[in-house]
Amino acid sequence: MTSTRESMRAGIEVGTSIRSSNDRRWRAALTLMLLVYGLICLKNPGEYRWIDSLDLAIHETGHLVFGFGGETLMLLGGTLFQLIVPAAFVVALWRAGDRHGATVPLWWMGQNCWNISVYVRDARAQELPLVGGGEHDWAVLLANWDRLNQDVALANAVHLVGVVLYLAAIVGGSLWLRQTSGERITP
Repeated sequence: MTSTRESMRAGIEVGTSIRSSNDRRWRAALTLMLLVYGLICLKNPGEYRWIDSLDLAIHETGHLVFGFGGETLMLLGGTLFQLIVPAAFVVALWRAGDRHGATVPLWWMGQNCWNISVYVRDARAQELPLVGGGEHDWAVLLANWDRLNQDVALANAVHLVGVVLYLAAIVGGSLWLRQTSGERITP
């Protein structure tokens, strides 16, 4: 006959195992959702989506955060903050030991790169609506650096970085799920 203490210990172990299995399923579903949503975003990165409101708020906050450093740093601040905020979450989750969790803000960084590439590509045309109708960050930056005619090439490079981050997030999330379970969970 087992003691109450042994039964409780067995129940905790079983409960933990069930939670881990459910956790893996939810994480697999999240990875699958990010895969699909990312493909939709990749199809037309210039189309406004629900996450873009958050990205825009972070971008505008970046101008304030980096405003101390003069015009160039202030203009770059929006784009920098769009990358720094999700990168901070990647680092925090990685350091906390949540490897799969770290792939979610890594995906977000990739998605931000796609949005940034749309903004950079618009430097010469300046057709995008701007918040408050202000200056176009990348038009000013590239003009100041005498690189305005390279807006499309730079945009393509930023977009490619986004694709690499997106793929790293999806593949990394999938590998983490496989590594942490004996069964194969395919997102």
